[in-house]
Amino acid sequence: MKFTGTRPLLRLVLALVAVAVAALAVTGCSMVKDASKSDTAKSKVGDCINVIAGSMVDSKTEPVDCSSEKAVYKVAQIFDTKTDCKQEQTSYEETLNGGTTAFLCLTPNFKEGACYNESQTTGYKNVACTAPEASFKVTKRIDGQADEFLCDAGTAIGFRTVSDPKATFCLGNPK
Repeated sequence: MKFTGTRPLLRLVLALVAVAVAALAVTGCSMVKDASKSDTAKSKVGDCINVIAGSMVDSKTEPVDCSSEKAVYKVAQIFDTKTDCKQEQTSYEETLNGGTTAFLCLTPNFKEGACYNESQTTGYKNVACTAPEASFKVTKRIDGQADEFLCDAGTAIGFRTVSDPKATFCLGNPK
C-alpha cells in the first residue's frame, strides 16, 4: 500500500529535525564556550570592571556598577582574539588551554576625588588616598572632552585623556 504525499511530508519533518539539532548544537557549543569565561570576560561594551588584584598573568577582576568608586575601567571593545587596543586603553585577555577566550579593551573610568595606584605591569587599581601605594588622586573629571589643557597647570601633576567616550581626568597628589 502506498500513501501519496508522505515522502514530501517525511522530508519536511526530517529537515525540521535536522535544523533543530543544528541549532541546539550551535547553542550548546556557545553555552559551553561562555561557561568557561569569567564574569569579567562575559562583560558587554559599557560595563565596568573592578581590579581586585592586578597581575601580568592572573588578574582578579569583577564586574561592578559604573557608578561605584571601584569601577576603575569601562569596557570599550570586545574581541574573540588578541587585538591591539588604543593607546589610552588597557587590554584584558582571558585564556583557556593556551587559546584566547576573551579579549577586552578597557578605558579608565576614574571618579573625581578618588585615588588610584598605577602600575606598568598591572594597570590601575582603586586605593585609599592615605595608602602608601596611592599614585594619584583625580582632582577633576571632565566628560565629553578629551583635552589636557582643561587641567589647571598650577595644581595638576598630570592628566589622562580618553578619546571614546571623550573624557579628561586631571590628576593631583594623593595626600
